[in-house]
Amino acid sequence: MRPKPVRDVPAEDALPGGTQYSIKLDGWRALAFARGDEPAVLQARSGRDLAPGFPELDDALRSLPDGAVLDGELCAWHEGRFAFGQLIRPPKARARDGAQIAYVAFDLLALPGHDIRDRTLRERWELLTTLLAGVEPPLQLVMATNDRAEAMSWREALAPTGVEGLVAKGLGTPYRPTRHGGWLKVRDRETIDVQVTAFSGSPRRPRTLVTELPDGTQALTSPQLDSRQAREVAAALTDRIHPPVDHADLGSVHPITPLTAEAQRDPGRSPYLRFIRLRGD
Repeated sequence: MRPKPVRDVPAEDALPGGTQYSIKLDGWRALAFARGDEPAVLQARSGRDLAPGFPELDDALRSLPDGAVLDGELCAWHEGRFAFGQLIRPPKARARDGAQIAYVAFDLLALPGHDIRDRTLRERWELLTTLLAGVEPPLQLVMATNDRAEAMSWREALAPTGVEGLVAKGLGTPYRPTRHGGWLKVRDRETIDVQVTAFSGSPRRPRTLVTELPDGTQALTSPQLDSRQAREVAAALTDRIHPPVDHADLGSVHPITPLTAEAQRDPGRSPYLRFIRLRGD
C-alpha cells in the first residue's frame, strides 16, 4: 500500500475505525519475508531483494517465525539523525562511518500459514506488537499512536532527526496493495521522484542533472550540485555512462542509464528542480 499525499493531518475519527498515526521514516520501503533457516528476503518496491546489501539485519530477521511477512522501512542512522545516503554505501563503508542499520516494521501481512491482509489494521497491529515484543535493534517497531496531539508533538520534536512527517491509517481497514489512498501521508517537505537521464560536468564531479518528470517533460537541476551531492551521484554512475551528446542548454552532456532521484519543485525558478538525493530502492 502506498500512502496518498495530503496537506493536513486528519482527525482521530476521520478514517474508518479511527486513525492510527505513525512517524514517516526516511529510508527504503521493503517487505521482510522470514524463511526459517534460509536468508530473509527484503523486497523493495521494484521487486529487488535488498537483503544481501544489509547483512547486519540477517540474524534479527531469521529470529522471526518462518512464514512471517512484515511491511516496514529500511533505515540508516548516523551522527544523531537518519542518514539516507548511508543506504547506498557498501556495508564496509557504513561500518567505517559508524552508521547503524535498522528495519522498522509498521505492518504485518502474514503469520506462519496465515495471510492476514484481510484483517483490520487494528488486529494486524496487535499481532505485530505481540510478534515484536522484546525485540531489540536492528529490528524495531515504528512509533505509532491513536492520539493526534501526541503524533503532532512527535512531528515537531523529531524533525531535526530527519523524520519526514506523519502517516495516517484507518484502524478498520484491510491491507489492499493494489489500492492507492488507503493510507495518507503528510510530509514536511514535498518532493517528487524523477529519472536522471544525463549530467553535465565530469564523471568525477557532476554539475547539473538532466531529469525526466513523471509526466515525461524534461527539467534541469539548479543550483549546481554541491560537493556532497556530486560525490553521491558520481559513486552511482559506475557502468551507467554513455558517450557524450549535445544538449540545447548545457552543451555537452553524458547520457546515463536512468537513475531514480528525489527532487523538490522550485516554482520561482521553473523549469528547474532542486536535487535532494538519489533513490537507490
